[in-house]
Formats: sequence, structure tokens, C-alpha cells
Amino acid sequence: MRGLSILSSGVLFALQLLFAEAHPTVAHEAPSSTISRHITEVELPAGAIPGSKPEKADAVAKAEAERELKRKIGQMILVGFLGNGTGQSGYQLVQRQLKNGEVTGVLYLGRNLKNRAAILQMNAGLKEVASAHAPPLIAIDQEGGKVQRLKRWHGFPQTLSAKRMARARNREKAAAAYRLLAKNLSNWGFNLNLGPVVDLDINPRNPIIGRLGRSYSRNPEVVISYSAAFIDEHRSEGVMTALKHFPGHGSSWRDSHKGMVDVSRTWSPKELEPFERLISQGRADLIMTAHVHNKALQTPDETFPVSLSATALTEVLRGKLGFQGVIISDDLQMDAIRRNYAFADAVVGAVNAGTDILLFANDKRPDPNIPAKVAAILIEAVGKDPKLEQKITAAYERIRELKHRLEVIPSPPIPKPGSDRSAAAAPEAGLDNRQNRIPENADASLHGPRLNLPEGFAP
Repeated sequence: MRGLSILSSGVLFALQLLFAEAHPTVAHEAPSSTISRHITEVELPAGAIPGSKPEKADAVAKAEAERELKRKIGQMILVGFLGNGTGQSGYQLVQRQLKNGEVTGVLYLGRNLKNRAAILQMNAGLKEVASAHAPPLIAIDQEGGKVQRLKRWHGFPQTLSAKRMARARNREKAAAAYRLLAKNLSNWGFNLNLGPVVDLDINPRNPIIGRLGRSYSRNPEVVISYSAAFIDEHRSEGVMTALKHFPGHGSSWRDSHKGMVDVSRTWSPKELEPFERLISQGRADLIMTAHVHNKALQTPDETFPVSLSATALTEVLRGKLGFQGVIISDDLQMDAIRRNYAFADAVVGAVNAGTDILLFANDKRPDPNIPAKVAAILIEAVGKDPKLEQKITAAYERIRELKHRLEVIPSPPIPKPGSDRSAAAAPEAGLDNRQNRIPENADASLHGPRLNLPEGFAP
């Protein structure tokens, strides 16, 4: 019996040895610890996802970077649009572009202005679709005199030209008139007025400044004083302004809307004084550049306009004058640019020079697809010159800061459809209700409402 027991023990021991050899890890290591050990021994490429190809991860990262770049570029584009009502395709397109982050805002021209009710509805629609972190810039040229898009027949109070305002020599009354202007712009849904003109009236025969009465004076002190009144009253109503046209367009003999303009022989350094002083006073929200060539502020190899000059914008305006705010171009579709430069060259040149917002008024040759074209041009340019992306990012940050300063003002009630005529005749500050009830198609020269301007100003 004892021998049988020893034999049984030997057989059992032999079987255990055979099992251990066939399964060496089972008796000493749990499955989970084995998996962990094998995973830690595998070295994955940086940024790679286990189970996916590195190329796929790179493609995802590249697509995300391009989306982010597109978003930044969108905040740099301000466009004019077609249509004067919410039901029209041109308005609906720009509304979608704003919603998708393809544009930073819109510019109203005369063609977009039907009456107060329609404008209120359009502006409300633009604000509704825009991101809360990027409210739209809703801009208009409402300087006074000959340059004011909103007319008497729209039911909007009219403002004297800069030249007539300064000739009255009463800054307090000028401030009251600008307060009336700004209050109505705000009430109608606008938050950016492309003014004041701070060009000096050097050449009274200048076809685009002097002859139109757009300059306050040839004296920088007068220009600074009245421009400050314009700016302060707009700010009090939550409307931003843009000093124009850097570095001075008042001495020119030609109109940059119609072709190339060179002010090298007529320009003088005192034309920088209004810009320099208003910047130092903290009164410059935006500064608009001029499509003028100026040898005094550009290097000999820069034969293009100031609006495309890094020397003028980056070294002079930002460096010497200390402006850290938003630089906006004049319309990049004006003939001074369009007739002399390829579209892509103008876009890239403006951004390289230091421009933050590219303005396309879409006036004579409207192109609703401008935002997509500009984005494609700049994305391709960044691929060739990575430094350009740094300038786009810097512009984006300045625009974000500008938009953070937009004062939030309760929107006025939106008139119901079909109430356009009554809304257009609604009384405004400074208007007599009874006198303002005029037909939409009335001849303003015969039937325009008399305005209750401050004493001493004739309408």
C-alpha cells in the first residue's frame, strides 16, 4: 500500500510539471497584469491615438486648425450687402454668413435703407443670429451734410456738414447735434458710425473732402475739438466711431474712389496731428486708412497706397503714434485698388501691412461671395508664409477687444409686418411728430420735415 501511495504522488507531481510547462504564466500572473505589462512596453508616436493611423490624427488636427483660422479671418471681414428687407435673398445670405462666422458685420448703403421699420427688423435679425461673444458691427456712413445715408424721407434727423458745424463756432451746440445723431443711430440698431472725418481742409477744391464740406477746418485744433465732440456723444449712446482717412486725404487733388492718388507733394506732417492727439486722448475706437500714396511715410520701394504699407501702418500709426486699436481699410473695391492690384494681392497686402478689418462695400460691383474668397486667399497665403497667421491672430484679438466694449443697449420694439409706414413716421428725438408724418416717396427738398436743431443751426 505504501508503495502504491508513493507511485501516485510521483504521477501527480509529473502531471503538475507538464501543466506548468504548457502554461508558464497562469500559475504566477493574473491576466490583467499581463495586459498592463504589454501595453506599457509599446511606444506610441506623440499625439497618436491607440488603434488609429497617425495620418488620420494629423488630418483631424489640420482640419481643426483651418477651421480656427477661418473663424479668425471671418472677424476681419466687413461687407456691404444687397436687399432692404428681411425677406430678400441678399439680406438672408449675409445673415447666414454672420451666423456662420464668415463676416464680422455689415455696412449699410443707400440701397439697403427703406424705412425705419425695415431697418429695425434687419438689424434685430443680424444681432439675433450672431454669437453672443462676437456681436455684429452694424456700420453706416452718417457724417452729416452730403454724406449721410439715412435721409429725411426715412424719418431720420439730418446733421450739418462738418464745415458748417465748425463755422458756427459753438462746440456745445455741435455736441447737442451729435448727441441727437448718435441717439437715433443707436435707436435704429446701428453701433458703428464711420466718422468723423479728421482730414484737414488743406485743399478746398479737393473733390472728395473739401468740395463736399467733410472737413471741419484746415486748423488741426478746430478739427480735434469738433471731432472729440462727435466721438464723445456717439460713445455716450453706445455707438463707436472711426477716424478717417489716415494719414490725411485733405490735401489731395484727386478722388481715390476713381483711381490712384498721390499726396506726396501736397501732404504736410500737421495732417497727422488730429490722429495723434485723439489717439493720445483715448478717443480712437477705429482708424480708417486712405488709399493714397505718401512718400513721406513710406519707403522708396513702397509704390502702393498707405492702406497696403507696413511702414505707414505698423511703424508710423502703431509705432510712432501709439495706436493699439483696430485699423479698418477704406473700401478695398475702390478704383485706387481695383484698377491697380489683383484682388488677392490687395487682400494679403492689407493684412501684411497691419489692417485688422477689411472693408468691402460691394457698391458698384457687388460680390456676395467675397467672404469665402477672402478666407480662401488668406488660408493659402498662410500656407506659404506662416508669419501671416500671427498677424491674423493679432487682428482677431484687437477686434475681440473692440467688440467687448460695445455697450449693450436694449433694442427698440420691432414693428410688426405691414406697419412700415407708421414706424417710419414715428417721432424721433429732436423731431416734431406732426411735421414728420410724410409719405415714403416724398421729395425731401419740398416736403422734408423741419428739424429742431440746437439754436444757431439752420437745417
